[in-house]
Amino acid sequence: MHDCPKVNRFINYQKGIKMLNPEIIKKIEDFVYSKPRSIQEIAVHINKNWRTADRYIQEIEKNFGTITTRVFREGTRGALKIVYWSSVEKISSSVFQQQLEEQIMRGKTKYEFSAFDMFQHIADKNKKAKLEEVTSEESTNLEELSEFLLNTKKQLIVFSGNLSFINFKDKKIEILKIIEQLIKKGVTMKVICRVDVAGIENVKKLLSLNFKYGKEIIEIRHREQPLRAIISDNKIMRIKEIKEPTGREHELRKKIFIFYTFKDKDWVEWLSRIFWKMYSSSIDAKKRLEEMNKLK
Repeated sequence: MHDCPKVNRFINYQKGIKMLNPEIIKKIEDFVYSKPRSIQEIAVHINKNWRTADRYIQEIEKNFGTITTRVFREGTRGALKIVYWSSVEKISSSVFQQQLEEQIMRGKTKYEFSAFDMFQHIADKNKKAKLEEVTSEESTNLEELSEFLLNTKKQLIVFSGNLSFINFKDKKIEILKIIEQLIKKGVTMKVICRVDVAGIENVKKLLSLNFKYGKEIIEIRHREQPLRAIISDNKIMRIKEIKEPTGREHELRKKIFIFYTFKDKDWVEWLSRIFWKMYSSSIDAKKRLEEMNKLK
């Protein structure tokens, strides 16, 4: 051990953060989700000291965005730090975002929202888009999706329809195997999608990875919504848009897939807040599956 107290504190801090595994993250999130908690309550709940619990809270708040903190009587000996589930009431900071938020929250199908409405407000250096004219999404460039997923270090946030993308594969790439690689590395995955009879097998297939690795690292909730997007580490997002042929003269004749990639901090965080707003009012997939098993 070093003699310098500052160095020792830094080393201990780093060790503490390394011990912050997906199980502890979930335990803290679930505890705070039910109601606001003090740091001391959380420390007791996870069987750690106050300082370690506080470091964990800072790390989760910074990297996952699921919780937030507020200090009461700050600057006094009786200061009290309270941890909340992330506020989802005030999401949008501009008129444009407010309009898009309302559109997204109302929408139920992928045709009720165009990612181009976001694209036009983001600086060129923080965005790119690619059009692919193919008959099905599985025929699109899976290498780009694979690279996007594999670059994730901590958390994936997924807006999906029926999770069909987990079945995509070609001669080199299998998306489900890539997700499995991430799970083995401890990357958490939170998903909003339809949990219904039509897509039940996809939901079961994804959740089975929790059982396979003995970790509650994938969480799925039911909601019909218009986004088809993935957010990686709260830093970069990939959004899919589909344009169908209309059959009308002088209009689109073939199906087009548009893939947008955004790195703009404000817009990525904005869409993350949209996710948590949906997530907090959605139904857990396990509950849906239990009820669906009663159907004969």
